[in-house]
Amino acid sequence: MPPFASRFATLPEYPLARIPQKKRELIERGVDVIDLGAGDADLDPPRAAVERMATAIREPTLGRYGFGMGYVPYREAVSAWMQRRFGVRFDPMTEIVPLIGSKEGISHLALAYMEAGAVGIIPEPGYNSYQGGTLLGGGEPYRYALRPRTNFLVELDEIPADVLRRTRILYLNYPNNPTAAVAPVEYLERVVRVCRERDILLVYDNAYSELAFDGYVPPSIFEIEGAREVAIEFHSLSKTYNMTGWRCGWAVSRPEVASTLAKVKSFVDTGQFMAIQAAGVAALNSWSEFVPGNVAVFKERRDAAVAAFRRAGFECDVPCATMYLWIRLPDGVPSALFADRLLEEEGVVVMAGSSFGRGGEGFFRISFITSPQRIAEAAQRAGRLLTSMAAVEATR
Repeated sequence: MPPFASRFATLPEYPLARIPQKKRELIERGVDVIDLGAGDADLDPPRAAVERMATAIREPTLGRYGFGMGYVPYREAVSAWMQRRFGVRFDPMTEIVPLIGSKEGISHLALAYMEAGAVGIIPEPGYNSYQGGTLLGGGEPYRYALRPRTNFLVELDEIPADVLRRTRILYLNYPNNPTAAVAPVEYLERVVRVCRERDILLVYDNAYSELAFDGYVPPSIFEIEGAREVAIEFHSLSKTYNMTGWRCGWAVSRPEVASTLAKVKSFVDTGQFMAIQAAGVAALNSWSEFVPGNVAVFKERRDAAVAAFRRAGFECDVPCATMYLWIRLPDGVPSALFADRLLEEEGVVVMAGSSFGRGGEGFFRISFITSPQRIAEAAQRAGRLLTSMAAVEATR
């Protein structure tokens, strides 16, 4: 076999890669596994999307190549939704790129901009596609640690001038996975201003724009003045509509950037199955009826998760968006060790903070993707392990 390319060798292990097999092994041994790992809720998609999918797969034209254009009504539905939700207008044919989930679009975009010497600023902890695209594109990731002292925001004035000079892409994701942090409008204004001054492409991952609570309404980056000059925004049906496996998303930007992503994709794929895009139209059209009820379920689970993990002895804030809790561990407790032992000894799947990068050490993430009762049981088990680990440490 030939040797791997050097850029492939730089890829870390994907954080969720080994969990499904380990979970299967535990279940086969009779362990009652509670999975709070992946952001994949046990809730149904909109009925309208399921029903449209059932009819769409019987339409022969929707089973043929979609190519980059895809299903034109999907482009039009995305454009209408962006206008309705954020008050921003994007041309369906020149400023919208249908995606096979936002993950692939985020990764593929970097292939057009990264090369040796070019920098991508990666929030850490963060979604692994940011560094995956940067590394596979031959670029250099600059990992910025998201910590409580900056409210988990990437502060560009803390990044060395030489790094900023070579930066081509800045990845931001607010509401944030995994920290659940949100970005104030004045912060986004500062970021857009710096990106304009330094000619940096702002890749804004807005996958959690609709999972927000307590009156908080996440913005689009395009609500910020000047953002159209420098930004591309990614959206997904996965979290909002419980359609993770359907792999349906989109990107919006001015034509020059949208066409760049579309060109890369033309060499990589021939478009999402158009029947799924047709179902995506139905999902988007059900937004006002479906989303409030779905968010109410997540809010109930959020409240249950916060209460349960606090009772179990953990520190966590109450997030105003996303489906995650970012839970602090006591000093000296490695997140990977804690997560591994929690799975092996208690049958609970969580994500170690370090699995999202070294900047995530000292925390672990849970997804409130199952019932309040199961979340409470998982928290009780986690607390039991934490007490056990503290007792062992005290005897040393």
